[in-house]
Amino acid sequence: MLNKKTVDDLQVKGKRVLVRCDFNVPLQDGAITDENRITAALPTIKKLIADGGKVILCSHMGKPKGEAKPELSLAPVAKRLSELLEKEVVFAKDDNVVGENAKAAVAAMKDGDVVLLENTRYRKEETKNEENYSKELASLADVFVNDAFGTSHRAHCSTVGVTEFVSESAVGYLMEKEIEFLGNAVNNPERPFVAILGGSKVSDKINVINNLLEKVDTLIIGGGMAYTFAVAKGGKVGNSLLEEDKVPYAMEMMKKAEEKGVKFLTPVDTVITKEFKNDTEFKTVPTGEIPDEWGGLDIGEETRKLFADAIMGAKTVVWNGPMGVFEFENFAKGTKAVAEAMAQIDATTIIGGGDSAAAVNQLGYGDKMTHISTGGGASLEFLEGKELPGVVAVDDK
Repeated sequence: MLNKKTVDDLQVKGKRVLVRCDFNVPLQDGAITDENRITAALPTIKKLIADGGKVILCSHMGKPKGEAKPELSLAPVAKRLSELLEKEVVFAKDDNVVGENAKAAVAAMKDGDVVLLENTRYRKEETKNEENYSKELASLADVFVNDAFGTSHRAHCSTVGVTEFVSESAVGYLMEKEIEFLGNAVNNPERPFVAILGGSKVSDKINVINNLLEKVDTLIIGGGMAYTFAVAKGGKVGNSLLEEDKVPYAMEMMKKAEEKGVKFLTPVDTVITKEFKNDTEFKTVPTGEIPDEWGGLDIGEETRKLFADAIMGAKTVVWNGPMGVFEFENFAKGTKAVAEAMAQIDATTIIGGGDSAAAVNQLGYGDKMTHISTGGGASLEFLEGKELPGVVAVDDK
């Protein structure tokens, strides 16, 4: 499946290696609240250190929009990385990213040393993939490794542009794992193959639904996007989330599923409230019979059983998007039921990043899944069957 060079194909001893990681971690008052993305990058970093490379790490954080915003500095990441690697990670504190500090730090490196550059998006050229900035980043290194799956669907300087100005490029272990799991799941799954799509909007998942209907045996739709399908079936959804302009598309997709012999499951009952909050009156009604003033916040008990039964028979399951407002305890039952069913089966279970990854980890089922993707948007584009620029740009074997 993967015909790209990986870190195992590189000879890095004595060479400067620029590694694009995804250290876009959540911070609260300068403290990292979830370090999953940092730990996910460690295998690649440790391999390059062990092989005697001079390891220069870079990443974006948040959306500083081309300005040096101190609250989006990678300084806390450098500190945490030093602890995790048990060796000093020199932080090159340049507001222009490739500045005096970075150049001096890189010049002073010995084999196996590690330097972290400042937030790549402090420069406005980054998101426009402008050549001058790509060249500056590349000037620090001989070799480039992309291990940032979460941003590989974006053609930026630090993911794509830089590959043109180094002698060699490869993907890291995390990228390799993501491409392998998501790629195999979609293109060569062990069957029955069940895909579960949730989240709020149909419009975010249009191409995904279309592409998955070509590949899956069963497609399950939950979350806010299910109400558009309920209306397409002639139901009433009160003031639930609804994309009226997508109703014809929903009808078309249900028809396509029927023609392809794909089982297409949508909620049969819904937990509804009058207010969008946890502590409020709620009740369960059939999905197409939601009264005015009321809106759906989760799938009902019958639906939880229906979905869990479909998952129980699967050999490959891909899940992207929660079944309800899982941040509210009273309306997390649907999301929990899906996670529970996936945790119990002997199958390849893949969580497509974003909210579903957060939900699975919060509910304590993270270690029961075969693979949890680190990229929400990137994994969606993968499921759409798109080529990711950050992968395409890397050297072939």
